[in-house]
Amino acid sequence: MNITSFIDRISILDWIVIGLYLVFFIVQLIYYLYLFRKPYKHAENNTIVNNTIEESEKKLPGISIIITAKNEAANLRRNLPSILNQDYPNLQIIAVDNASTDSTAEVLDGFRSSHPNLYVTFIPIGSHAINNKKLALTVGIKAAKHDILLFTEPDTKPLPNKWVYEYAKTFKKEIDVVLGCCQLEIDKSYFKKYIQFDNLFSGIKYTSMALAKKPYMGVGRNMAFRKDLFFDNNGLSSVLNMEDGEDNVFINRIATDENTVILTSPESMVASNVVDGISNWRNIKTRYLTTRKYYTGNSAKILSFEVFSRFSFYILFALLCAIAVISSFKIIAFYAILLFLARYLVQIFVINKNSKVYKAGSFYFSLPFMDLAAPIVDNLFLKKENNNKKR
Repeated sequence: MNITSFIDRISILDWIVIGLYLVFFIVQLIYYLYLFRKPYKHAENNTIVNNTIEESEKKLPGISIIITAKNEAANLRRNLPSILNQDYPNLQIIAVDNASTDSTAEVLDGFRSSHPNLYVTFIPIGSHAINNKKLALTVGIKAAKHDILLFTEPDTKPLPNKWVYEYAKTFKKEIDVVLGCCQLEIDKSYFKKYIQFDNLFSGIKYTSMALAKKPYMGVGRNMAFRKDLFFDNNGLSSVLNMEDGEDNVFINRIATDENTVILTSPESMVASNVVDGISNWRNIKTRYLTTRKYYTGNSAKILSFEVFSRFSFYILFALLCAIAVISSFKIIAFYAILLFLARYLVQIFVINKNSKVYKAGSFYFSLPFMDLAAPIVDNLFLKKENNNKKR
C-alpha cells in the first residue's frame, strides 16, 4: 500500500485520534523528563555532609523538635532514641502526650530522666478541643524555645544521626520552610508493592513541585518551619475547620517559591512504620485525599492535568489498536506501540531513579498497572469516605 492510498483510507476521526495520541505522548514526556526527574537529580547533586560538624557551634541555630503522641508507647520505645541521639549541640525535643490512655506517659518519663533536653507536656484526657491533634501541636509550638521548629511523628525515625544538622544548615536567612521526604517501612502486606509505589509517586509529585518553585504541601513526619511564621499566620486557625490538614494544608498556606526549600539527601531522610496493612494505609491516604480540595495555587491543578493526560494516553492507545485491527493498518499499530514503549521506558527510568531516593524497590512490568490503578483507587477511597459522611 502506498502512502497516498493509506492517507485516503484514514478518516478524519482517525487522524484526530492519531494527533491527540501524539499530543498526550509529548505532554507525558514533559512531565517525566522535566518535572518528575527533579527529585532524583536534586538528590544526586546534593553535597553529602561530613562525618563531623564543620561549623562552630555558635553558628548553628537552635532547633526544637516537636512530636505529638496519642497511645504511641510502642512506637516511642522504638523510634524516640533515634531522635534523642541526634548529633546536634543546640537541640530541644518536645513530646506532647495527646490524652493517651496507654503507657505513653510512663515511656516519656523514662526517657526524660536520662535526656535533659527532652521536654514533656500533655493534653488532659477528656479534653473537648475541636481537634486534639491541632491543639497538641499548638501546645508543643508554644513550648518551643527556638525559632526553628522541626516536626516528626512517633511512628517515624530519622535514618542518620545528622538529620537535624541537615535542616539546620538549610535554614538560611530568607528560608522559612524546609520540606523533607519520608520512606515507608512495611513488614507484611499483600498490597506492599502498591503502597510503596503510591507513597513513592506522591513523594515525587510534591517534591517535584517544590523544586519547580511551586510548593503546595508538606508531610508532618518530616518538615520544619519558623515559629514566627506560625504565629504571623495565626497558628492553625486557617485549618481549624478541617478534620485534618495540620501539615499538608497548613504548608500550602505558608509556603512560597521564595521562602521554601526541599531536602532530598540521605541525611535528611526519615522512615515510617505507620503502615501495617491495607486498612491502616487507606485511612492515612483518605485523610490526605479529603483535604486536597483546600489547596490554593495552581500546583494541584498541574498535577491533576498529568492524571488527565495519562488516562487520555492509555485510552487513545487502546483506540488506535482497535483502529489498526479493524482497518488492518499495521503502520497504525506500529505507531501506537512505538510511542507506548517510548513512554514506558522513560517512565521506568525516572520512577526507578526516584525510587532509589525513597528506597521503595524496583518497578518494571507492574508499572503500567499501578500507573492506571492509582487514580482509580484514590477516587474509590474518596467516594467511600463521602458515602460514610452522608450516613
